[in-house]
This record gives sequence, C-alpha cells and structure tokens, in this order.
Amino acid sequence: MKNKLLIFCSIFFIATVISCTDDFNEINEQPDALSASDLSAKYFVTDLQQGLWGANTFGMWLGNILHADLFSGQNAQGYAQCDWNGDAGWVYSAFWQGFTYSTIANYNSPLTSFTNLVKKDGALENDQFYAIALIMKSSFYQQFTDMYGMVPYSEASDPTIKTPKYDDQIDIYKGVIAELNEAIALIGNNTVTGKGIELLGSNDIVFKGDMQKWKQLANSLKLRMALRAHGATGENFSATAASEAIASGVLADSDALFTRDPEINQWTSASYGDIWATWPGSRWNVAEPMINALNLNNDPRLSMMAQPSKGGVITITKPTDSDGVALINSHIAFLKNTLDTAGATYTIVDNSTNFVVTMPANTNYVGLPMRLSPKIKRYFNFDMFSIPAQKIIQAKNQGKELFPHIVMSAGESHLMVAQAIVEGLASGDAASHYQLGIKHAMKLWGTVDSTAESTYLSSSMGTLSGTNDVKLEKIATQRWIANYTNGWEAWSIVRKTGYPKTAYSIASSATSDIISLGGDLNGAYPGRLRYGDVYGSNGANTQDALTKQGADVMSTKLWWAKK
Repeated sequence: MKNKLLIFCSIFFIATVISCTDDFNEINEQPDALSASDLSAKYFVTDLQQGLWGANTFGMWLGNILHADLFSGQNAQGYAQCDWNGDAGWVYSAFWQGFTYSTIANYNSPLTSFTNLVKKDGALENDQFYAIALIMKSSFYQQFTDMYGMVPYSEASDPTIKTPKYDDQIDIYKGVIAELNEAIALIGNNTVTGKGIELLGSNDIVFKGDMQKWKQLANSLKLRMALRAHGATGENFSATAASEAIASGVLADSDALFTRDPEINQWTSASYGDIWATWPGSRWNVAEPMINALNLNNDPRLSMMAQPSKGGVITITKPTDSDGVALINSHIAFLKNTLDTAGATYTIVDNSTNFVVTMPANTNYVGLPMRLSPKIKRYFNFDMFSIPAQKIIQAKNQGKELFPHIVMSAGESHLMVAQAIVEGLASGDAASHYQLGIKHAMKLWGTVDSTAESTYLSSSMGTLSGTNDVKLEKIATQRWIANYTNGWEAWSIVRKTGYPKTAYSIASSATSDIISLGGDLNGAYPGRLRYGDVYGSNGANTQDALTKQGADVMSTKLWWAKK
C-alpha cells in the first residue's frame, strides 16, 4: 500500500510540474519534497519522455504540421478543399507561433525538477538517471535553440533568477556538448540504472533502461550538433566533438524511437492520425520535394512512406473574375508541369467553363508543391496528390500500427559519420557508412525487397560518388529523408545545407501568383520561428538578444545556417 501511495504521489507531482505555464519564470523550487526510500526516479521517466517527444494535439498541429513539416518540404497544404491556404504557416500567425513557443519553453520546468531529484544530493540521487536527464536536456535544447536561435539556457533553471538572459547559440552548443560529455562519462560501462526499484526497465519507452543505448544516443546527438556547428562563425570545437562521438560509439544498430500510445487521449499526447481523423479539412499531402526525391530515384521506400494519389475524374471550375481569368494559362501550365515532373499518367480536357482531369486510381505518386499562393488553390485538388503512409496517419484505438516519433535513427547516425569523414572531421570509409545509413533508414520503414535495395544502392543516389559538394548534397538529402515525420530536424538540415535544393523554397514577386511570398517573409526561406509572449515577462533580455541575433522575424538566419 505504501509503495502504491508513493507511486501515486510521484505521478501527481510530475503532472503538476508539467502543468506549469510560465515560460522559465516559475521553476518548481522544492523538487525534493518526495524523499521516501522506496520511491524511484523511474516513475517520472515515461511522462518526461512524453512531454518532450509526444506532443499533445495543439503542440503537434500548430508546431509540427503547420510549421516544421511545411518548412522542411516534407508535407504541404493548400489543396483546393483545404481549410488552410498553401502559405499558412509561412505567413506569420502570432497565436500559432506563440503557442508553439510556450509549449516547448514550458518543458524546462519538469525537466529541471527531474534533474534536481536525481542529481548528486538530490532526493532520489542516481547518477544513471542523472545521465538520462542530461541527455534529454541536450535533445530538448538542441531542438529549442534550432527553432529560435538565442534562448535562455545558462540561467533558465535557476529558481532565483526570474528573468533569465538569452544565451548565444554558440554558447548553448558548447554547453550542451559539455553536458553530453558528462552523461557519457557517467554511463561508462554501465548497462542498467540500478537494482530492484532503481531498475528503469519498461518505464523507459525509448530504450527499456539500456544505458549503453542511451550513451550511443548521447554520442549521436553530440555528432549532430558538431556537424551543425561546423563552419559557423567562431566555432572551434566541431572537429574534436565529432571525432570523440564517433570513437565513443553512435547509434549504429539501434533506433531511438518514442513509441506512440495507441489509446492515450490526444490532448495528452497526439499522433498525426489524431489531427487527420478529427479535422479532415486540415489534412495534408506529401510535398513535392519528398515525393520526387523518392520517386525519381526509384527509392523502394516510396510506397512505405506515402500512398499514391486517389485519382479519378476531377473537375476544376475556371475562375470568372478578371484577375483569375488572366492567370488561367499560367496556373494550368504550372499544374501540368507538376504532374509531368512527377511522371504522372493523366489527361486534361479544356472545356469552356472548366478543366476535367482524369487520373488512374491509386497509381501516381505526385507531391503537392510547397507554399502555394491562395490564387492557384482551386487547381490543386486533394485527390491528385499523394498522402502519407497509413501508419503515419492511422487513427488511435483501432488496433493498428502507429508510426513512432523518431528521436534519432541508426540510419542518420551512419549518414552523419559519412558526413564527418567527407568534411575532414574524422577518418574512415565514408562510402560504407553512407550505404549502411541508407540500409538502416530503409529498415525503419519496413522490409525492403533485397533486389530493390541492391538496385538502389548501385544507383547514383545510392552510392557516395562525385565531388565533395555532390557527396555532401547526397548525404544531406538522405539525412532529410531519414527524418521524415521529424520535421524540426528535417527543417534544420535544409537550413544548414541548402539541400535538397527543391525544399529550400524561396519565392519572387514575378511568380507570387503561384508561389506565395509568405507575408513578412517576402519570398525568403524561413530561418527560425518568432518568440512567444516574452516581451512583457522578460522584455529587456529579449531585446538584448535581438540586438545580437537580429530582428524577431522568421527570415532571420541562425548562427549556423547556410549563408
């Protein structure tokens, strides 16, 4: 009975902490209130992982679906029947981005409370749980700073500081890598968190308490940050960090996946299928860059990651207003070019008042173009374009597979090792790691026919050949594909490398009737999200950050971004 009461208290405590809504300004100041000898830190881990990697409905919808997934070029909206225009997300929304900022910033509170519980002299001191806390903190801050640039870091968890300063990105990167080093050293050769009640096990959704896999994740995160920082102004640590991470051992054979709960309420933790099933008008298509990167290279993952267009007979009513009439020729030409580039089978009949498009059912793989102008919306019927694989958009409570959240994959880890070698940060066989990365990335989506895999690996895209620039483009593209459904990381890859070129979407006034300028972006590719409601609560420090980093607009490029 005592143990059950303590478990209940621990769950109540972490739920209370998670409910904090005052970005960094109200850290729980008494995380050691629970100190019973038979209370374990393991009871906090599931909720902590869910808070970071299992966003609720609005966190996923307003963050991932309406920003990261669109900016990355992996998904797109703005088809004819859609509730949103093609430039939704690209045009700044204070509510959407304010909510997104609050959602991620608030995570610092439960993370800090857990860290204080398990650190040295904490109420539940355990150096292995502390190592996990440091690794999760690193994953959190890597994403947080890559979304916004300068954010509170060094002072964010100090309960005596109510208005923490914003740290430069280079200092956040250095600090996070130092904390990863500490975690790696703490884990050492340990395989578990302890014995008895201290044994983590199934409370760990990602690794089931396997500390060596946590160590490998730490090294993969360290390598990711080293590659992202490499070449940025003032950095002098990327070579050391990259070579150390590879030597210590990245995730070479295992994926770090957060398995989605098939029954949990979507307001606690959501899947893509929750939004897909609940709000049909907010569904999305797979974007043109993603479909074409797979389809035009005969990638066997295509049918595992996407579904063919529904097709059928589709009527497009011609506009009758003078502006719309003037754009008919250019708009229908753009539609035809989109279908032709994808290699689609179709016919278009031009009638006096409409166009009739006929496509075979469930045959064509066609991606929806990014950031479409509202003016061209009527031409892009949902049924002409591919949608995500069923396991991505699968609704809960139907006993069917839900695709997990990708924290880090073995595929990306090998691809990053290949990149480090090509960039001169490490030694080894880059071509071998490149192909191992592709194989592991394919395995993540299911069993690939061995002949199709061999054919792909012998193709131009499947081999790491060409100049260094060509090699780096291939690696970046494969890393981007490997992060499908993790739009935050995919967007960062595009911002850092400029690849795939088709995903680095910019617009000009000459074609703004087709590709939207994106409001204040004025045609630029988005470099960051804007801060939330921090100007009142932490205004002086926010303004200081903007003086250093640049204006609080989406077009401002981050410290490490491709110039």
